[in-house]
Amino acid sequence: MSIVVTGATGHLGRHVVEQLLEKVPADQVTAVVRSPEKVADFAERGVKIAVADYNAPETFDGLFAAGDKVLLISGSEVGNDRVGQHQVVIDAAKAADVALLAYTSAPGSLTAALADDHRGTEKALLASGLPYALLRNGWYHENYTENLAPVLEYNAVTNAAGAGRVSSASRADYAAAAVAVLTGEGHENKTYELGGDVAWSFDEYAAELSRYTGKEIANNVVPTEALVGILTGAGLPEPLAVILAGVDASIEKGELVVDSGDLSRLAGRPTTPLADAIAAAVKG
Repeated sequence: MSIVVTGATGHLGRHVVEQLLEKVPADQVTAVVRSPEKVADFAERGVKIAVADYNAPETFDGLFAAGDKVLLISGSEVGNDRVGQHQVVIDAAKAADVALLAYTSAPGSLTAALADDHRGTEKALLASGLPYALLRNGWYHENYTENLAPVLEYNAVTNAAGAGRVSSASRADYAAAAVAVLTGEGHENKTYELGGDVAWSFDEYAAELSRYTGKEIANNVVPTEALVGILTGAGLPEPLAVILAGVDASIEKGELVVDSGDLSRLAGRPTTPLADAIAAAVKG
């Protein structure tokens, strides 16, 4: 039996593999990647490396074995046929009769277009009849803290979220939940709504940034259409800009407040405060 992690070179995937290595022997972990050179460090530590691509179904032939537990990390190519990509993994997992297929989804409350691929994948996974675990990950701190350059250049957090709140958490937090499911028992056919312990507003986010940078950072709330224009002006393709602005509209409606407590329960600890993520980003 192996614990198999797809998308293992991604930001979340690397966290999952690192945390798995704290719990199980390396030879029980398989990292599925497109570029093996990016996980040479894992290979040196004894992790099995499998080369496969969501866009090449044949590369998944024989990759899984009966009894494996698989983490399907959602594809990062928003706007492409992500459901079709994920179906490739689901089909291969079903053919192998794996013990569990866990999927990193989106909160059940999220109605933004960003959630469409996740809902489609969930439907396909349930239809497969495989034992599943839905890890409905909320928003990540890093969605904001890894892109501080324009915020600090213009001294403003520009958004279309109004007074909406976000219960975000760190990638390491969500990885800890995935590891708990992959290494624990009794998670079959369960759905977990995952979010940070404390929800915050963009006013609070701007205030925290001001505190850590020593600059006066404003909360610049704009209409959704204006945010699309700002994002496209910064070089984002319009379809992606529309999707991201749609997330802000969902935030304004409260759809990214996840208060189930599932994340901290699975992780076995409180989630990482936003202030800690901001402090690390500003220092880094």
